[in-house]
Amino acid sequence: GPWLMEQMQAQALHVGTEVIHDIVVSADLSQRPFRLKLDSGEEMLAETVIISTGAQAKWLGLESEAAYQGFGVSACATCDGFFFKGEEVAVVGGGDTALEEALFLTRFATKVHLLVRRDTFRGSKIMVARAQAHEKIQIHFNREVVEVIGEKKTEALVLKDTKSGATEQLAVGGLFVAIGHKPNTELLGGALPVDAAGYL
Repeated sequence: GPWLMEQMQAQALHVGTEVIHDIVVSADLSQRPFRLKLDSGEEMLAETVIISTGAQAKWLGLESEAAYQGFGVSACATCDGFFFKGEEVAVVGGGDTALEEALFLTRFATKVHLLVRRDTFRGSKIMVARAQAHEKIQIHFNREVVEVIGEKKTEALVLKDTKSGATEQLAVGGLFVAIGHKPNTELLGGALPVDAAGYL
């Protein structure tokens, strides 16, 4: 991936593209030329703007989750799954993304605990059926992660039963958060139409 990106940048430079390493913090798209404000304080005017800001993973918002990112907490099974070979892991989420992550992790983990906040899945029937049929996946409904604990890396999760409020610990070496993505469109300040999820 990084090699391919370097090659694409090299080709762009070769044909005369100017690459500026900065961050666009706001964009005034109300009139032409469009006015972009950069993190460095500079302003840039442009007749055409291509917006390809992507999206980032949604997190649970726990202090301990942030503290253990890179130390057992991840939002990308395909990126980090290999590091959990021979361990038990947990995946948070009830949609297709969580189901896909759980199925992928069965290649490496000895057991995958799928933690679903509600008592039902949001994912497609075929993905639910695959997860339910897999011997390495254990599904826990009505469970919410309230804390990640460990010495220097993730060792266990504190789970809360969303119906009774009771808490319990689940020993796992990794936590994969798969509760969706948030589009990086705030810098546009609502200047362009977005869908219900905030995507352009």
